[in-house]
Amino acid sequence: MDALKLMGLDQEDLAIVSAHVQDAVFKVSGLAYAPRSRQLSLVINRFVWETAEGRGKSFERRRSVLLFKRVNAVRSIGFDRRDGEQVLSLLAIQFEQNGKGPDGIVEFVLSGDASIMLDVECIEVQLADTGGAWETGFKPRHPAGA
Repeated sequence: MDALKLMGLDQEDLAIVSAHVQDAVFKVSGLAYAPRSRQLSLVINRFVWETAEGRGKSFERRRSVLLFKRVNAVRSIGFDRRDGEQVLSLLAIQFEQNGKGPDGIVEFVLSGDASIMLDVECIEVQLADTGGAWETGFKPRHPAGA
């Protein structure tokens, strides 16, 4: 399969990106915010949902980069950002608009009641696979309605 490359500029696009990164895992050290360029990047190992249906016991993960532009500030709760080896699981990416403008808060919903919140001028996100796939025997499961 070819490497995935997506770009999002609104809430509908963000929902598609969120679906592709659901159950991605990453180390805290893979999170980088550059205040000068107002960009946040996150190196993740994403579960390849687009090929998971109809497969046997073997599934895939791919190394990917998630990049948000026009980020004014970053906050996090539920984990120690100084612990670079800590592994987190990304459940979803959500957006809450501030008023009627394009600005708002992008939230990375993480397992264990943790989250990362980005104050953004607007939604501008890119997702790109950066490496080959590797096999995993584990397919994430979610409770009904999740």
